[in-house]
Amino acid sequence: MPPRLFLPTARQTNWLLVIGFLALGEALYLRYLAIEYATISLACQAGLKTWLCGTFSLVINLFNHGVFGWVALGAALVNLLRPSIGLVAIGLAASGFGLVLHNADLSGLAVALLIISLARPAPAAE
Repeated sequence: MPPRLFLPTARQTNWLLVIGFLALGEALYLRYLAIEYATISLACQAGLKTWLCGTFSLVINLFNHGVFGWVALGAALVNLLRPSIGLVAIGLAASGFGLVLHNADLSGLAVALLIISLARPAPAAE
């Protein structure tokens, strides 16, 4: 009998969809209503102290270092070696942010590795 593949259950898939869409929605919100919206962007760069400007500066710093792509790629690589639903969720959320916020090279590779990890055998029950 062939080994059972790593496939999330229906409940886990629903949670992964929620996590993915929330990450994608937040990334789109930050990009189009903070980073690329000139009024907000200039106000934040001038020193406005709001939660949106704090998030704006955090996202810009993380983008400059490619953190979204590297986190997504790291989670996807570890998930490829040892499949886990938590690693899929982390990789999916980081990939969503990376694809929207211009870390697409590493995030795209991470998405491909997450898809490939579905063909891996599930870890043995302990």
